[in-house]
Order: sequence, then C-alpha cells, then structure tokens
Amino acid sequence: MRLLLHICCAPCSVMCIETLRGERIEPTGFWYNPNIHPVTEYKARKNTLTDYAAQIAMKLVVENEYGLRKFIDHVHPDYESRCGYCYLCRLEETARFAAENGYDSFSTTLLISPYQNHELLCRTGEAMAKKYGIEFLYRDFRPYFKEGQEKARAMGMYMQKYCGCVFSEEDRYLNRKKDKVSIYTFNNRGNRNDSQDNQ
Repeated sequence: MRLLLHICCAPCSVMCIETLRGERIEPTGFWYNPNIHPVTEYKARKNTLTDYAAQIAMKLVVENEYGLRKFIDHVHPDYESRCGYCYLCRLEETARFAAENGYDSFSTTLLISPYQNHELLCRTGEAMAKKYGIEFLYRDFRPYFKEGQEKARAMGMYMQKYCGCVFSEEDRYLNRKKDKVSIYTFNNRGNRNDSQDNQ
C-alpha cells in the first residue's frame, strides 16, 4: 500500500509512523500546514519534522506554504469555527496530492491528538476521499498519544505549546493569564507568591 501521511508535527508523527510500520505500511510523510503561525513557529515545526524524517529514513514531501493571510480570509469572521477549515484545507490538499501522484490512500497524524475533533476529522477525511477517488485510511491513534509525546521529549524534539493557528496561540496565552490571576488571588489570602508571575 502506498500511503501519503499528512503530518501536523514531528511529535505527533512518532507513534503514527511506528504503528503503521508495525502493520508493514511504509508511509510517505506530507508536510502541508498553512494554518501554523507565526512564521517562526511554522519553521520550527517544519524543520523538526525534516530532521526526524531523515533520522528514521522516511520519505517526506514538503509543500512549503506559509498562509497567514489566506487562513485569516477563510476563517473570518467566524473564528470559533476555524478548526473546520483547518482540517479541510490540509486534508483536501493531502487527498489531491495523493490521488494525482499514484498513492493508494491518505491519512493524517491529527488522528492521534485527544485535543482535536476526531469525528469532524473523520468526516472531512471521508469527504475528501470521495471527492478525489482515493481511500482515507482511518486509524484511531489516540491510545498512543502519551507514549508518542514521551518518546518525542526523550529524543529532544521541539515540542510546541499550542495547536497551530494564531487564535489557538491567543487562547493559550489568555488561559495562562487567567491561571496566573487565579493563583495570585488564592495566594493573596495569605502570603503573596510573586514567583508565579515568572512561570
């Protein structure tokens, strides 16, 4: 089977690739993630994957598109529904490339994340499979998420702190600020702990 595996980041790919190889499926990695912002984050994730692919002797196709303006255009003004477009743009490009380049099927490492909308990912994958006449290879990689993250850390991989788009980065920052306020309010009942502000 010739499988084109969309890869969102190197850490998420570790156990996806290992389990597929355990099934005697040798994936070709496919980097297409115009949702990732800012450009420094985009480059860090892409370069980490490029290095990892070389280490494990996996063929990697890189479609190098940093698409901030295009991404904003497509999710405006309904930013809360951005994940639908995010899944669609990446899986459609993966399915299209796979169909036009002789692959039998396509899949994505997004299926390993417990933080993604798994059902929406599956529906989107199946829709793109039908559109381009190619199989969407489904695997529920989620049971391997923790193991994959631990292996990635042990290998010294760059580990991102948010999903990818500028809005998820904003959410992470705002949630962190809320946590700091909560901690400060609690500690202020007794002794103030200024060290929390530096975390």
